[in-house]
Amino acid sequence: MELFIYIFAALFSVINPLGAVPIFVGLTQDDSIVERSRISFWTAINVFIILIISFFIGQYILAFFGISIDALRIAGGLIIVNSGFALLTGKFSKTRGVNKKVANDAQKRNDIALTPLAIPMLAGPGSMSLLIALYQDSPEISQKVITCVAIAAVAVVIFLVMRSAHYLSRILGASGIVAISRIIGFIVIAIGIQYISSSVVNILSTISLK
Repeated sequence: MELFIYIFAALFSVINPLGAVPIFVGLTQDDSIVERSRISFWTAINVFIILIISFFIGQYILAFFGISIDALRIAGGLIIVNSGFALLTGKFSKTRGVNKKVANDAQKRNDIALTPLAIPMLAGPGSMSLLIALYQDSPEISQKVITCVAIAAVAVVIFLVMRSAHYLSRILGASGIVAISRIIGFIVIAIGIQYISSSVVNILSTISLK
């Protein structure tokens, strides 16, 4: 249970579906309730598939390019810290890779569940690198199963948040969403620093042994 809570909290903080609420509302403002539900469902499914693929296949991609897990953790930690600072400063929407041109193009298409909602808004490089590192830290099958369950739980939460996005937008307002995002941003920064510090310690210990 502790492992599940840790992975769920880390993924939820990095993905931060609440930060995607304003963009989702803007992209689906002219859609019916049924269409919004469909988009929310397929967004969650796409995020789940992307994260599962990253978890199980990511390490082989690293091996192919000769990238060490510590290097990945440092790179991923920097991305996560950057996202956290963006949340704290209220500029997170600008860092999700969805500029005005992409948003306008998305509004003209029927299906936005994969792009830009799933990628890059939710399943970004921060969550992917986090999962690749978790795979290395989860040698037992039971740990991998718990991670998959945590990913599924995050996908369910994403569906619920996206499904209620218009309602949340009216209840919380822009200031409420920003306040929650900034609290999450502090947690995200801590996660990123933890990944960077642990990787630096591992690299220094390896050098000292040599």
